Amino acid sequence: MTSLAQEKKTEAGGVYRPHATARMESLAGLPLASFKVRAAAFFVDLVLVVLLWGPVTFAFVRLVHYRESNPNIELKWDFHEPSNVVFALLYYGLSLYFGIGQTVGKRLLRIRVVSLVHERITFWQAMERALGYGASILEGGFGFFQYFTNPNRCCVHDRIAETIVVKEAPGRT
Repeated sequence: MTSLAQEKKTEAGGVYRPHATARMESLAGLPLASFKVRAAAFFVDLVLVVLLWGPVTFAFVRLVHYRESNPNIELKWDFHEPSNVVFALLYYGLSLYFGIGQTVGKRLLRIRVVSLVHERITFWQAMERALGYGASILEGGFGFFQYFTNPNRCCVHDRIAETIVVKEAPGRT
């Protein structure tokens, strides 16, 4: 094949370039977080989601109905309610992004989500990981237990977002 033909083929479909090899090598040897610690951090965050949801939703509904003298406000937590799922998604995604890999629960338990492909977890990775919790739950919870079958202790949501969860060492970011 001539050089010109190779260039045209490359322009049309591109060539594979391993995008994460150097980053993955830089993470080699980091201690991974245990399942118990990860589960505890998840449940701390879940409790926070439920506790924050009420006041935030009440304030939002009150703001929307501010002209009514006696609005009938009924709050009900239900995972079938799209606004509740969006609230949980925003909590997990935004807190992970702005916390640079740590939600409140992860910070308390001294673990951090680390990107396999970027130096810092990106906004999209944080949101993918939050959405990935749904995938882990929809598999009957088995997505969480894939931690035990994956050599790098990744759950479904970790693999979706290309992340790992490591123990936070003092002074390391």
